[in-house]
Order: sequence, then structure tokens, then C-alpha cells
Amino acid sequence: MLTQHKLNDFKVTAEFFQVLANPIRLQIVLELLEKRLCVHELTGATGVSQPLVSQHLRVLRLAKIITGNRNGKEIIYEVTDDHVSNIIRDALEHVYEETS
Repeated sequence: MLTQHKLNDFKVTAEFFQVLANPIRLQIVLELLEKRLCVHELTGATGVSQPLVSQHLRVLRLAKIITGNRNGKEIIYEVTDDHVSNIIRDALEHVYEETS
């Protein structure tokens, strides 16, 4: 229930949405909803430079939206959990309904 939440809960939730409000970060998360990817694969999928992808990955990791697991020399990224997936998919579905 909303009455049980504290003001800090709302601040943390607002920060979560601020992280997702960036189009490049949103695109990265969408790519990771499809499959686990490394930096160079995300660079190709998003069309932005590797340093910029890495910077956005850092922000997404700090917000606990994605995780990275080392596989040899590469780090493979994936969405943290189904909650994040559901939020993104529901938001996109909402946008598509509004534009149809």
C-alpha cells in the first residue's frame, strides 16, 4: 500500500525512472531484454560509440537495472530481473496504444 511507503522510497523510485528517461539507456535496456550482450554488441546494436555505451552501462549498473558477469575478457550484460522487464514493456505498450 502506498501509505506504508516513506518519502525516501519515492525519491529512490523517481531516481530509477530518471535513469530510464535517457533514450540511449532505454535502448540498451531494450536490447538486453532480448538477450545478454557485451559492450561491442551493444555498440553495434545502438549505433553509438563504445565509450558512450560503457558510460551508460555504468549508470544502469549503479541503478541495479542491469548486471554484468565476466566471461573471459568480456563482460556480458543482462537485465537484473523481471520487474525491470515488466516496467519497460508496460511503458512501451502504453506508448504504442496512445499512438495507435
